[in-house]
Amino acid sequence: MSKKLYSGHTLKQIRSDFGLSQTEFAKKIGLSTAYVNQIENNNRPVTASVLLTINRIFGVDLAAFEKNDLDRVVQDLQEVFADTQFHSSSVSRQEIQELVTRAPGITKVIMDLYGALRNYHDRDAIEDELVHTGGAEESGSGIRMSAYDEVRDYFHYTDNYVDSLDRAAEKLAYEISLHNCPSKFDRLTGWLKKKFDIAVEQHGDYQGTLIRQEDYTRKISVYRAAPQSTKNFLLGSVIAELCVKDLISEEVERAKFKTRSAESIARLALRNYFSGALLLPYDDFLRAAAKCRHDIQLLSNTMDASIETICHRLSTLQRPGANGLPFYFVKIDRAGNVVKRHSATRFQFARFGGSCPRWNVHQAFEQNSNKFTSQVAQMPDGVQYLCIATSITKHQADYSTGERRYALGIGCEVKYADAIVYADGLAVDEVSEPEPIGVNCRICPRDNCDQRAFPAIDKEPFIDPGQRGIVPYRVKTTD
Repeated sequence: MSKKLYSGHTLKQIRSDFGLSQTEFAKKIGLSTAYVNQIENNNRPVTASVLLTINRIFGVDLAAFEKNDLDRVVQDLQEVFADTQFHSSSVSRQEIQELVTRAPGITKVIMDLYGALRNYHDRDAIEDELVHTGGAEESGSGIRMSAYDEVRDYFHYTDNYVDSLDRAAEKLAYEISLHNCPSKFDRLTGWLKKKFDIAVEQHGDYQGTLIRQEDYTRKISVYRAAPQSTKNFLLGSVIAELCVKDLISEEVERAKFKTRSAESIARLALRNYFSGALLLPYDDFLRAAAKCRHDIQLLSNTMDASIETICHRLSTLQRPGANGLPFYFVKIDRAGNVVKRHSATRFQFARFGGSCPRWNVHQAFEQNSNKFTSQVAQMPDGVQYLCIATSITKHQADYSTGERRYALGIGCEVKYADAIVYADGLAVDEVSEPEPIGVNCRICPRDNCDQRAFPAIDKEPFIDPGQRGIVPYRVKTTD
């Protein structure tokens, strides 16, 4: 290798994934424990021979060592240090990379503190508003990250893949023969009755409830008018609580969430993860996705799952030794709020603020539901992505229920375009002109963007009285 590769964090993660101590891991790859310890602490580089040995024994994709999840942490920290509160102390990307590589634990603490600080300011603003409107209440107990942000970060930094739940779901799917039955709902209801003596009924009175579970009557009631794929998914989530409750508890305990709210949200998210993996077993889904070149509509129709579930499942295919394409997945509401965000790529989502208006996921709201659009986009770091977007409309129970519409975005690096049907007809070669997008206006370095909402927070705006463009101000870099 022409460049020394320090990737101790990745090596440590692989060892942890296989449940091995340093001594056991060293023995398997033919090295001393001291040598492995030095690699994990980035005191020694990972050599080509070590990489090949790890690939041969554990089936790990070598690309993980070149661009591991620490790239995301570097990008997240860049967003933190771009804040005006840190302008008196300039922090370079090289310094951030050094910190992330050698002290990932400290890095996490810095991001948690910054997130808590922003949350404190948000809550302070709310309390000010309550004072003005005469509705002030006593302040909460201290500064903390929101529960949803905690859970989002958990999935973000695990590549949105939970091995123990994924394998358990796949095993159960084969035991139930769920992968080759004409009706998944009928198969699941029959299995619940046989295995747990739980009867599944359907109710027509919505009243805001899609599913009700009554333990004392051994009965589950599902909203009759819900789409069939939704019913299947809801039953899968119930089965997760019945069959893998202990595995979910282990994952929650391992994540060390700071609040009980985060733990409860994580439990629901993990039950939903299990449900998706049960309905779309890993190996079968991986093969089907590759065969149809990741045609989301076709997968939805043939595998009896919603467009959203298919997109989400594609973003989870990161099993060691059997990786699918690395996708990102995002779900956004009409106000621009990010409802879900997961990524197995280097694609950077904004942790704070909105997202880039040039990104085609926002244009999806202008299209009919389930109509797909594609875009070749380039982030400020030079990486190009194939971005696929569509919109979905959720079921409406009655006239008074407001329409719920969301935009879904899924994508991967352009180098995988040949394996994706949505790239057909697009110019994805090096001479094409990709759409320049950023994380969001808050930290985007592109000063000449005609869709910029406001200057980046590390730039000082000024008005030139002699000229005016589409954006009414010019900027200079803050010293």
